[in-house]
Amino acid sequence: MSQHLGAPCLPTVEKGDHVRRGQVVGDVDAFVSAPVHSPVEGEVSEIVEVLSISGTRVNAVRIAPEPDQDVREHERITADAEVDVVRLAGVVGLGGAAFPTSVKLIPPRDKPVGTVILNGCECEPYLTCDHRVMVEQPERVVAGGHAIRRIVGAQGLVIGVEDNKPEAAEALRPHLGSDVELLILPTRYPQGAEKQLIWAVLGKEVAHGELPAAAGALVHNVSTAVAVADALDKGKPLVERVVTVTGNVARPGNYLTLLGTPVSALIKAAGGIVGKPGRVIAGGPMTGVALADLDVPVVKGTSGVVVLEEGETAPAVMNDQPCIRCGRCSDACPMMLQPFAIGIYANRSDWDGSERYHALDCIECGCCSYVCPTRRPLVQLIRQAKHVLLERGSHL
Repeated sequence: MSQHLGAPCLPTVEKGDHVRRGQVVGDVDAFVSAPVHSPVEGEVSEIVEVLSISGTRVNAVRIAPEPDQDVREHERITADAEVDVVRLAGVVGLGGAAFPTSVKLIPPRDKPVGTVILNGCECEPYLTCDHRVMVEQPERVVAGGHAIRRIVGAQGLVIGVEDNKPEAAEALRPHLGSDVELLILPTRYPQGAEKQLIWAVLGKEVAHGELPAAAGALVHNVSTAVAVADALDKGKPLVERVVTVTGNVARPGNYLTLLGTPVSALIKAAGGIVGKPGRVIAGGPMTGVALADLDVPVVKGTSGVVVLEEGETAPAVMNDQPCIRCGRCSDACPMMLQPFAIGIYANRSDWDGSERYHALDCIECGCCSYVCPTRRPLVQLIRQAKHVLLERGSHL
């Protein structure tokens, strides 16, 4: 029931109910939220708390699927306004943030969107799900981009693709038309981060505390664009997504996966783990989360499952590793922050101190932890600080 940023959903079904594919099984009356739909036809076996990928316990609806499934059939979403269709379809950002897409389609009146940017950079190592979507569904990517531009009333539509994805660029070109720009960007991490992409495409900086609309831009992931197009053209709710399963598995690849599928089942579909795993990560190795339990469900924001061998992962360290003030984290930070300072204050539970160093501006790219010679868990410390600051409303 919690597959997005914002208010978690409440179950709208009960144990024993028969549900159809695409039927709403969770919703909540909140602006920043998105309903959850059943990815299968079947019977609700229980409503229970389960462990999520983030490590928290959340409400879930367990569904026992019927043996015969027609994946072409689903409950159709209809509404008078296109934004309402997107909201009712449960579409969220599929690049990882999982922010409800319908909210982003209503920009502030005093900050009109001039350019819609579709993010096809996919700069995270190992992950290739967006690349496959661009290669296999280029016309749907462009259709979603046109729909988003039409809804927000923007003039420009730009698709940004890194130069290490020539196959994706070639697949998109025949579908662009004269009013869509395909921009080939240098391969650089974290090129796909929202603020970095706006700078690369428009040369505009999003100021501290501002939204991308302040720069006249709106960024959506290419897979999100496909979900928007499917919702508007087919009335299809978001019940599945492409997930990269890679690393030390027998058949690495990109799998069209029903939401709610246990990670263990997805790994089994990829032929199982090869060798002795050191860590299994949901997401990519830079921004993902190491899993303690492989039975956690795939959710809307799950872009990948990466299985790493023991020799490919650094040993875990304690929070009190000394900072030697080398400044490498500051040099590596794409947001020009001082991660070492935020980490020190967070380690002391001095949240005011971490706020003074703009902890909330951190995009959690992982660069600081990667370059730290003492292996301080800077991203984890900064995440903790951000959680506390958001809880007490420091972002308002």
